[in-house]
Amino acid sequence: MNGDDSPVLLYAHPSMAALAENIVTKCTTFTREMSPPPKSTIHGPPVRALSISASSSPREVEYRKTIQWKTFPDGFPNLFIEDVKYMAGKDVIFIGSFHTPDVIFEQLSVLYAFPRYLARSFHFIMPYFPTGTMERVDTEGQIATAKTLATLISGIPLTTKGPAQIIIFDIHALQERFYFSDNVIPRLESAVPLLMREMKSLPDFKNVSIAFPDDGACKRFHNFFPDEDPITCVKIRDGNRRIVKVKDGNPAGRHVLIIDDLVQSGGTLKECAKALYEKGALKVSAYVTHAVFPKESWRKFVDSDVKFENFWITDSLPHAKMICEHPPFRLLSLSEPIADLLLGYDLMP
Repeated sequence: MNGDDSPVLLYAHPSMAALAENIVTKCTTFTREMSPPPKSTIHGPPVRALSISASSSPREVEYRKTIQWKTFPDGFPNLFIEDVKYMAGKDVIFIGSFHTPDVIFEQLSVLYAFPRYLARSFHFIMPYFPTGTMERVDTEGQIATAKTLATLISGIPLTTKGPAQIIIFDIHALQERFYFSDNVIPRLESAVPLLMREMKSLPDFKNVSIAFPDDGACKRFHNFFPDEDPITCVKIRDGNRRIVKVKDGNPAGRHVLIIDDLVQSGGTLKECAKALYEKGALKVSAYVTHAVFPKESWRKFVDSDVKFENFWITDSLPHAKMICEHPPFRLLSLSEPIADLLLGYDLMP
């Protein structure tokens, strides 16, 4: 970040500890190919090499497990950062998750503290922006909670090197970047390149067709597949029911892969799969970056009347690894694209 030899300090919310460990491992693997292993240090856990850009010298990164995440008897956070003196003047990265309302306040408190304890620069990696589906007001009385959350994150103080950077994967609506104030810099990234590489390992890769469950998903992701003639589904009102039909494209005889940014109950994906099978699809798979699945709704895909050959998800949410213990779910880890971003590598296949 600053062209010196000081270590980059990596912190994480406990719910994202596994992802943080994986990111460190990936950074180590990448930089070993660039330079000899770094020297050991007396500070914290083992040091790993990290280069913020491909043109700079490798940087060391320390995964600092030095935040005490406790609570007072009344349930409010009792937080303590043990190494604030060591942090002063260094570049800091925090990996967090706002997957439930009860963990947002404690993480905001920590986010606001890093610059105040003299972090030289600050990056907040927040893979899933949870309020993204409430990004606009269609009817008087609705509240765009995406704007509310962006305002809260925008409260992160400036560092000595300027605004904090907020890294988000596959945000639900691109216009949400304008909900943040000039106090922070949102960086909107995508995990779809991970899927594109995974697709190439399928035995029937040449027979795979891309599908989108609606026009919104098509607008968000079709640019990743410029040579494809994608299949698009649409919801049609039939009396009091909404049914899903194939609007564009021909799935007959194909292995169809449905792509979207997130899944909640999964009802639309199942109906889309049914429509594809009715039009002659041989197989149907699915991919979503964010497997929200409230109330364990993922279970409807484990014992499903509609077969999914594969269902890829990422570890943008803490429960993803557990879900992937059950077929047809398969995990694609964000540790590699995040490490690529930090290293300045190009993930595109």
